Formats: sequence, structure tokens, C-alpha cells
Amino acid sequence: MGTELLRMTAAELGAAIRAGEVTSVAATETYLDRIGEVDGDVRAFLHADREAALEQARAVDSRIAAGEELGPLAGVPIAHKDVFTTTDMPTTAGSRILEGWNPPYDATVTSRLREAGLVILGKTNMDEFAMGSSTENSAYGASHNPWDLSRVPGGSSGGSSAAVAAYEAPLATGTDTGGSIRQPAAVCGLVGAKPTYGGSSRYGVIAFASSLDTPGPFARNVLDAALLHEAFSGHDPRDSTSVDAPVPPVVEAARHGDVEGLRVGVVKELDGEGYQPGVLRRFHETVELLEGLGAKVVEVSCPSFDTALAAYYLIAPSECSSNLARFDAMRYGLRVGDDGTRSAEEVMSMTRAEGFGPEVKRRIMLGTYALSSGYYDAYYGSAQQVRTLIKRDFDAAFGHVDVLVSPTTPTTAFSIGERAADPMAMYLADLCTIPTNLAGNSALSVPCGLAPEDGLPVGLQVMAPVLADDRTYRVGAAVEAALASKRGSALLSESAYAV
Repeated sequence: MGTELLRMTAAELGAAIRAGEVTSVAATETYLDRIGEVDGDVRAFLHADREAALEQARAVDSRIAAGEELGPLAGVPIAHKDVFTTTDMPTTAGSRILEGWNPPYDATVTSRLREAGLVILGKTNMDEFAMGSSTENSAYGASHNPWDLSRVPGGSSGGSSAAVAAYEAPLATGTDTGGSIRQPAAVCGLVGAKPTYGGSSRYGVIAFASSLDTPGPFARNVLDAALLHEAFSGHDPRDSTSVDAPVPPVVEAARHGDVEGLRVGVVKELDGEGYQPGVLRRFHETVELLEGLGAKVVEVSCPSFDTALAAYYLIAPSECSSNLARFDAMRYGLRVGDDGTRSAEEVMSMTRAEGFGPEVKRRIMLGTYALSSGYYDAYYGSAQQVRTLIKRDFDAAFGHVDVLVSPTTPTTAFSIGERAADPMAMYLADLCTIPTNLAGNSALSVPCGLAPEDGLPVGLQVMAPVLADDRTYRVGAAVEAALASKRGSALLSESAYAV
């Protein structure tokens, strides 16, 4: 029964729990046992609490026994990125400066998971303060890609992607600031979505870059991702950037993936030199597949996308340098050197020097420099102007097509340690995903096969206008269904940690 439960989709598992065919306790125990079995190798979780998870599951089973009508994911276990505050378990954001911190409040995403009856198994590993593309920047050690343990699972939400790919959870949460959901989803063979900015609440998300951070879902299929997307999205008055509009009909789109007549634009600037040949091969095959399903495919030029990476690495560090000023050793978290002989400034300096990792320090310094007097207009101001140009490119493109597509990442998962000493090589992992974050529109990564060179997953990125998230799920569902019929063609396979 254990393997059978692990192989169920989240939608199937939720339906079985509501029908009384299986209990949430049984499902939760199965996933907790799986974590105990494989997480020593995968290292997806920073914190897992068996008794707390089973208590949540028992509460769901009691509600079902009492005849309460619950949502489609009630009783389904989920892995939760350690950037969302949780009152009942530590929240560290992958940083030593918050080691052991128990927040006094739940993030909105956390509270909505609880309201929907999902069972939080634990908190997943991540690049410190979401700064990274490999999870190697975690203060608690790297997570490993279940397809090949010598490879990265992407980042910053690498613990979440590794957990779902290793069948340690059927669903997971993540945050996407420059690609931190889509990139790990792509390299782990999963579905990952970045909702429209403001479509999912940032309240209780430990901030990296406030104008970019966006919570979103991970799943092993498009429908499960849509169900989770719908469960925690929607307007939140506690988030000043929250969009006061209905959640797009993502579940309906995921159930009816028809692309007949849909206008699909292939972004010229995200297709070519510098990309792994196998990634481009699978991408072009998938574009041809969409055309065969009735989509109208055209090439689209978005010239400002070539400057997106540079603009992002001025805007995001500038915002992080401001946001991380709150970690000052005075109010909560780590405190170093407070022996009664040092000033508050000395304690603050010592704490930040010891508590922050190298990548966080690098970005704080970049951002502080970009915001400094005499350089603000030349750097931060210019980057914001480029951001406007990128948004205009998207607007112009969406005047002619319904969605844009590209590879999600230029390469498959790289080896652990391969890019650790080369920040620029690491930053290039987000080359395709960053434009969407700068513009604030929606995007999704869906598996589109395996690269022939290494047998590792490749992701197709689907981008849509603001609050047109359902279009990304519509395309993702169509690709998923079409490729499912080709499983015997070696386009798709299972990871080494499949059950």
C-alpha cells in the first residue's frame, strides 16, 4: 500500500482521503517513512516533525468523519520551503543568522495551507535568503538532485524540488524571485509555477527582493500544481502588493489543456548560442509538438531581454541590502560577541559577519554600492529603466501572441561544486526566467523530455500576461498529455528515486 500511495497524484490522494478509501494519517505516515528512508541522501528537509504532522493528519480525518466538506487537497502531505514563517516549527531561510528561530505568526501561504487541510511534513532546504540557483548556498549544506545525487536540484527552492522529485512529498511550496521555482522544477523534472506578482501573498515570506518575490507551487503534474496554486493564492489585505482580483481559473485550464488556435511566440533572444544542445533539441521538439496540436507558432523578438540579467543583479541586491538590514542581532536571531564589553555596533558587525554566508554578503555589498550616493542613478535607476523596457517588450509581444515559450534553463542540472567559485556562471542558470520576474507576469515550467547527452530533465517555460496564469497551465497540460503518450520513446523517464 505504501508504494501505491506514493504513486498517487495529489488530486487522486485527496479524492481517496475524502472518500474514506485511505486516511490522511496513513498517507502522512507513508511519506514520513519515505523521508526517513531517502532523505539522508537527498537532504531535502531542514526540519521534519513526525508527531506534529500526524496530529495535523488526525485532525483532517476527524473533520472528514464528522461529515465536513473539505477541499480537493485536504489531508494531502506537503513540503514547505523554509522561507515561510510557521509558528509550530523553526524558520531559518537557510541562514545561520536565524538558526532555531520560531516565528510568532504564520505566513499567509502557511495559514491557507492549514485552512485547506494540507498536512505540512516539514521545512525544506534552500539557498540562504533565497539567493542562489543550486541550494549550495544553504548554511546547512547542499541538497541533492534525485536524478543524480552528484548534481544540484536547482535553487533557491532546491529542497522543495528535491523532496517532490524523490517522492518525499507529493507537493511543495517555493518562492520565485528570479526563477527559484521554475529552474529547480526544470532540472528535477517537475512542474513549477510563478504566479502573477501579487497573485500570491508575500506576508510572512522572509524577504529577499520585495518587488520580485512570488510564492508558487511544485508538483509532479500540471493539475496538482494548479490545485495547490489555487489553494494558497488570492487577495491578502496584509500584503500591500497583493492584487485584489479573482484567482485565474488555473484548475479548469489544467483539466482542459487544449491549444488549438492558441498563438505561441518563441522568444528569439532565449533560443540559441550558449544553450546545451540537448536542451535546445527537446525545446524545439516540444514547439513542433504544440504546432502539431493546433497552436500557431511564430518567432517573437524581445530585445531588452538581453539586458535582463544585468538589471536583475542590480535591482535584487539593492532590495536585499535594504531588507536584510533588519537582521541586526538586536531583536531576534543570532547574536555574536555580546559579552558586555562591546558596543551594539560591534555586536551587530560581528553577528552579521558570522551569520551571513558569502553569497549573501556579496549581494548586500553590491546592493549597498548601487544605492549609494553618486551611484544610485547610474546603477539602480538605470536598471529600473531597463525593467520598464522589458515590460514593454512583453506587452508588445502579447499584443501578437497569447503565450511566449523558451527553455526554462540553458542547461540541465550541473554538478555540485561546478559553479561554486564562479558567481557569473551560477547567475546564468536564471537567464531565461529573470525577465518574467522583472515584468511581474506569470510563467510555468513543465517537463519536456530528457537531454540526450546526460539523460537529465529539460523544462519548457511558458510565459503569459499578468493575471493570465491559466494560459500557462493550459499549455502545460497539453504538453504533458502529448508527451505522456510517448513515454516509450525515451523522451520521458523516471528519476533514480522514483517509486
